[in-house]
Amino acid sequence: MSTTSTTLTVRVQPKASRNACNVDDGGRVRIALTAPPVDGAANEALIEFVADRLDIAKRCVRLVSGGKSRDKTIAIDGLSIESVLHRFRARK
Repeated sequence: MSTTSTTLTVRVQPKASRNACNVDDGGRVRIALTAPPVDGAANEALIEFVADRLDIAKRCVRLVSGGKSRDKTIAIDGLSIESVLHRFRARK
């Protein structure tokens, strides 16, 4: 049995006025979060936001790299890249 795992690079904007997600025509993902970039709050908020947006468990989303950067790489278990991008685009 093979499980699908997707690695995705996202650009995060902390301290935004609201949580939001935008996927441009090239497939680049930008996520705005209300959480500040202090003590890992934005990283935790990113995982929660992505899991909620994709309708998956938080344990299926991991921060792979970029813990102190705006550009972060996340791993998402159980979904293909096409499914991830479709779900990000579908919910506004």
